[in-house]
Order: sequence, then C-alpha cells, then structure tokens
Amino acid sequence: MGALDRLFRPRAVALIGASRDRYAVGGAILHNLLRAGFQGAIFPVNPKAEALHSLKCYPSVEAIPDPVDLAIIAVPRAAVVEALRACGRKGVGAAVIITAGYRETGAAGRALEEELVRVAREGGIRLVGPNCMGIMNMAPDVRLQASFSASLPPPGNVAFASQSGAVGEAMLALLQERGLGLSMFVSLGNKADVSSNDLLAEWGDDPSTAVILLYMESFGHPQKFLEVAARVTRHTPIIAVKAGRSAAGARAAASHTGALAGSDRAVDALLAQSGVIRAGTIEECFVYASALATQPLPAGPRVAIITNAGGPAILATDTAIASGLQMAALSDATTAALRAALPPEASVANPVDMIASAQAAQYSTVVQAVAADPGVDALIVIFTALETNQPGPVADAIIVATRGLAKPVLVCFMGTITDPSAVTHMREASLPVYTFGEDAARALAVMVQCQAARQRPLSAPPPLPVGAWDEVHALCATLQRQQRRQMTLAEAQRVLQWAGIPVLPWREVASPADAAAALAGLSLPVVAKVSSSVIVHKSDVGGVRLSLGSAEAVRTAIDELLARARAVDPEATIVLQQQATAGVEVIAGAVRDPRFGPLLMCGLGGVFVEVLQDVSFGVHPLHGTDIQAMLRRLKAFPLLDGARGRPKADLQALEDILRRIEALMVACPAIAELDINPLFAAPVDGVTAAADARVTLKESDGA
Repeated sequence: MGALDRLFRPRAVALIGASRDRYAVGGAILHNLLRAGFQGAIFPVNPKAEALHSLKCYPSVEAIPDPVDLAIIAVPRAAVVEALRACGRKGVGAAVIITAGYRETGAAGRALEEELVRVAREGGIRLVGPNCMGIMNMAPDVRLQASFSASLPPPGNVAFASQSGAVGEAMLALLQERGLGLSMFVSLGNKADVSSNDLLAEWGDDPSTAVILLYMESFGHPQKFLEVAARVTRHTPIIAVKAGRSAAGARAAASHTGALAGSDRAVDALLAQSGVIRAGTIEECFVYASALATQPLPAGPRVAIITNAGGPAILATDTAIASGLQMAALSDATTAALRAALPPEASVANPVDMIASAQAAQYSTVVQAVAADPGVDALIVIFTALETNQPGPVADAIIVATRGLAKPVLVCFMGTITDPSAVTHMREASLPVYTFGEDAARALAVMVQCQAARQRPLSAPPPLPVGAWDEVHALCATLQRQQRRQMTLAEAQRVLQWAGIPVLPWREVASPADAAAALAGLSLPVVAKVSSSVIVHKSDVGGVRLSLGSAEAVRTAIDELLARARAVDPEATIVLQQQATAGVEVIAGAVRDPRFGPLLMCGLGGVFVEVLQDVSFGVHPLHGTDIQAMLRRLKAFPLLDGARGRPKADLQALEDILRRIEALMVACPAIAELDINPLFAAPVDGVTAAADARVTLKESDGA
C-alpha cells in the first residue's frame, strides 16, 4: 500500500487515546469509527482499560498483535512524540495527530512540531496535523470516520480539505443539508506534513471524486500548488475558499506594482492560472459545488432559461449575461414546438416564459424541446410556487425530461414549496436545486470556467531570445555594493533594453550644453525627465517637462529641472526621450513576492493606475495563454482590442514584453520590483515601447 492509501484505505486503525467517555475526543472518535461501520479492524489503545465498546483494548500500539496501517493519536501533548515513535517501531504507515499545542502556540510549539516531523520521517510515517479534527473516507468499502466531527455525510463524490476544524465541521453539515455526498475529508490542522498539494494529487486520480473543495488559510508551497492544481483541474474541478482577503498583509512598496500587489492579488492570480474556482464565501462554495458534483460540464456558454414567471427569469438573465454567459438563440424548429405546446400568451423566445398557468405537462414538453436544440449548451429551469400548481408533479416532470441528458440542467424552485419532498427528489436525481435563479446562473458560469480550464495548455511557451543578462547582473551587483536599492531612470531603461524590451529613443544629459548632441539622435517633440536614485517619484520635484518642440525649449527645461533635482540629489541627470504620439497608456511590471515568487502585473497605465486600479496579475511560471488571460481580465481590455473604432493595439507585442519582464525577474533575483509606466501600446503597424521605468533592488546581504 502507498502512504496515502494507508491513510485513506487502512485495513486496520489504532486509536491511541481511546476513551469510554463519549464526549472526550478519544471517545467521540471511537464512537464515529463504530457508527460509520468501518470495514477494517479497530484497535483502541488505552493502558487503563481492558475493553472499550466491546473491543479489546491494548496498552500500546506495539502490543497490538496484527499489522496497523493508520494511527489516530489523541493523547496529551507530552505523550505524542513517544506514541509516534512507537508507531514507527510498529510499522504504521500513516498517523493523524489530533492533539493541539504546536506551531499555533509560538516558537516552543513550533520546535515540538518540527520534532514530530523528524520522528515521522524516521519512522516512514505520513502525518496529518497536528491540531486537527481527523479524516474521513466514506466509500462504501471503507466507511472510515476517524474524526470527532458530529457529522456523518452519506457517501458521494465531493472531496473536502479544511485548514480550520470549525469551518470543516460547518461545511460537512452543509454537505448533508444540501444532499451532497462525501468521498473523502481531511482536517489539515497545521499541515506539518500532508498538505493540500498532496491531497489534490491523491484526489485528482480518485475515480470516486468529481469535485474538490478547499478551505485554505495559507499556501505552504505556492509553486507546487500551481503545478498540481493546473494538472488536476483538467479533469476534476476545484473550488477554494481562501481566507485573508483584507489589506492587513499589504506592504509599503516603491513601485506601483509593489503597492498594488497585496497578498490576495497573488492568491487570485495563482488560483486563476491553475484553473481553480475561488469562492468568496462558504455559501458561494456550495452554490458552485451543487452543480459541479451533479451535472456534466456545458460544451459552451449558451444558456436557455425556462420559467413560469417573468421576474425571476429576468433576474437570472441579467446575472447570466453579467457572468459571461450568452442567451442561446432558439431554432425555428424549437420555437414552433414551444408554440404548439403553450398558450398564446406565453413567450417562446429565450427566456421561455410559460406563464403562471404552466403545469407539469408543459414543463416536460418545453424542457425536452429546448434541451434538444443544438444551439443550447445548458438549461436553467425556474418554478415559482403558486396556488395553481403543485411542486411534486412539476419536479417529477423535470426529473423525467432531463434523465440521461448530456447537457447540464440547473433548477430553481421559488416561493412557498408546500411539498418539500419535491426538492429532495430532484436532488436525489442529481439535479441541483436553488432558491434563486441568480445563484443558478452564477453556478453555470463557473461550470463554463471549469470547462475552459480543461482546455488550457500546460506546455511552456517557446523560450525567448536570451537577454544581455551579464550586463544586468553587473549593474545590480555594483549598485548593491554601493548599498543603493533604487536605479536611476537611465539605469532602469538600460535594463529594459538589455532584456529586449523596446524603449522609446532616449539620451541622458548632465547639463544644458549636452542638449544639442542629444537631440541629434531624437525627433521632436521630446520629454525631459529627472533621472535620480534619490528622487523616486519625479512628481515630488516637478521633474517632468512634456512636448518640448525646440532646442531652446529643451535647454531651458534641462536647466530648470537640474536646478530642482540637484537641490535634492547632486548626482541627478536628465533623460531626454522622444515623446509618444500614439497608443494606449499601459502599466506593466513585476514584484518579487516572498511567498509566491515573481508576480507580474499589467493594467491601464499613466495617471489612471492609482485611481482606477484596473490591473491584472500573474504568478510565475506563466504558461500557454496565461498572459493573454491577464490582458483580457482588464476592464480596459476593449480599449486595447479596438473598441469604438479605435485602432487595435499590437497584443502580441504586449504579451512579448510581459514575457520578457518575467524572464528578467527569473534571470536576475536581485530585482525586487519593476515598473514600466507608461508603456505605450501602439497599433500593429506601430512600435509598442516603454516611456518610463522604475527598478528597485532587494536589500543586499551587507545592508
């Protein structure tokens, strides 16, 4: 047996710390093992008892005469290490440590937890916890409920891992309430060994698991998560509730990218790139899971809505469109069939409004006709309870009409349902049932996203031409020896050019006398900008002059700017740069996140970046269409894509620049933050190029 097989499919379980007290942790776990009907052997371990629940009790795990695959350890903290060592000597392959008081308590607890990990590895034991509530595998041939949860979900196809015991208990109860069955559950606790990544790899290959739910508070290894989750979501949907959205984790930064890149931005980017659906709340998680666990994914985004009341259908339609779905255009044959089955007052356009008098027979006919339309990818069926109709017959009609259908059907039963068993019967028939049509529309949109995740390429893009990395490394090393973290504008623009990123033509000057020679290589008008390692924000000293159309205007601007700048930085110089004449102002950059690594950013640039914060992030490594997806997530993307008669920007050039920024961050670990703002995204027949840049280095070791 593999290590995780011994965790989830043990042939024998030892409960170390078993108790006859039903409400003690060791007693509750023993009770759950028995009531779930565990299909293997149960060995209680308690040196003070001879038998518990008619089971022979043993003084230690080593006293058990038979092999043991899994140990559940629920003893006081002082006894845990020795219990784990005994498991190693016994040959136990997996252990779940319920006991708390480790890393969550501070430095001393962290040291004890590290000792647990050492002991487990020496004994060849895979470890869940510590500080957790246990695990479950509800497969009929296993029936393992090795936790102190009060819930006993029915067998099903939802796997669930929680980093919080309390949230885990609440979600297990909701699984029962919503009629969703459980395949496996793990309370991760402190994640000292077994992590979400391990579970995703295990559950992604499990034929009994159709959807994976995660409640997460932290990432142990974000890059590994990206790799594993991207592979799993190509065949098994993952829904994650990630706590910690607040700005408390934000840090002060020298660049726009650093200032905007709070930890939650990185989480959003990581989950999006891996194909994981992020739910904002536990309730939202179940809205999505109810559909994903019961229905096939749609072939496309075209939805048809069937209703017996106009208002709910309009609300569902609004939500569907806002969520990226499309209202299907019904064929002439479909509308003819609907017209023959419905009264003249009914609407046979999409949404199909059968009006309030619709009965079960109309639901059956209309659902079958619309489902057969090749232009429909999915259906939302809405029933509003009235005095004139009965929910039971309508539910039965929907069940029969959709049986064996290869398209997803999501149902909404609204109002006072006089026969609650109607909803129960539909859920038993694997139809997700919602109270509001808007929830059904949002769930369907998520299903479309999951289908798209299955199509995303996993292969890396072709390598870029190698940049002049030696020059970049040499400059960074020099600046770090000087204990200087901020590059001047001139230095930053050289770095961009060494990386192969186009920069608008420019020259560096130190006095007005240099203007004539500099202008010989530039076309008017030009921009004059302060270049300084001390003056981070040029606006602080009025350090920019635009639209300089003559040599005299340039000399005057240089003289004025140097006077302002050198009052702050005697080493300041001026960059003269050809002024851009066309293109959308974009910001592009990167920040080195301490947990997630290089984090790329793009968005609407210029003066709008801080006001509108229309930005999108991506976590290294970006594969296939990830950078395209970053651009398309921007609200301003239509401006780049030729909206309202604008010339379409050269999107390939933008993608190439973002890839080069990523390559620069990977090749040069000394760079902490990088901004290009503005980057002028020119039309296809123009040149997309940087007009300003800022580069910040990490603190050197000697700083």
